[in-house]
Amino acid sequence: MSSEDHKVPFGSADLRLPDALRGPLRQHLADLRERYLKRGWGGRVGFGKRPALLVIDLAKFWTQPQAQIGSDLEFVVQNACRLLSEARAAKIPVFFTTFAFDPADPPSPQNKKLRLNLSGADDGRFDLDSRLARRPGEKLIHKRYASAFKGTNFHEMLASLEIDTLIVTGVSTSHCVYATCRDATDSYRVIVPREAVGERCELFHEVSLLDIDMDLGDVMSADEVITHLRQLPSSK
Repeated sequence: MSSEDHKVPFGSADLRLPDALRGPLRQHLADLRERYLKRGWGGRVGFGKRPALLVIDLAKFWTQPQAQIGSDLEFVVQNACRLLSEARAAKIPVFFTTFAFDPADPPSPQNKKLRLNLSGADDGRFDLDSRLARRPGEKLIHKRYASAFKGTNFHEMLASLEIDTLIVTGVSTSHCVYATCRDATDSYRVIVPREAVGERCELFHEVSLLDIDMDLGDVMSADEVITHLRQLPSSK
């Protein structure tokens, strides 16, 4: 099977790795992982007793390929929906995030880096993808920054529920997913289902996923996470 067959099943076609580089890059990342493990990095945090599921920014602004920063995220959405189904069956708390767009917000220096083509009209672009089928009891956090924690009361909500494990899904691996994992890791065990996170750029995704796995949380397959959720006492 060629490296072309192994490219990530999501993202933007113009931001994919060249086929000739994909295999060597992944081999290099695998080698880096082994070197970090030998230095004592990359230990497993595992699950605690009270997990919650977080779905980051799977709104139309990201999941519609024709949107300015959107891309093909069908694979990620499908796997996030698998996790949602299992989380609901296990009766664990579920949270969603989207961007708190307000045209009256003053500009920040970061706005110099990415110029979003946004009008003041509420056209529903930051509404969650309908396939997620958010339920009334599932909190939607409107965030202004990359991390789900910055400028929100997400930490306080998790603390009030005595959550000790945060399962993080959504987009983008190198930005909002990474920033949320970074802020979460000092207070919570972080679990990232590999197939349920993604972004538009293949290279950024691959590198950030390794960084998360070595330093912030446990990256594992969605099937492994589902197996754990099915074993929770509340799911029986």
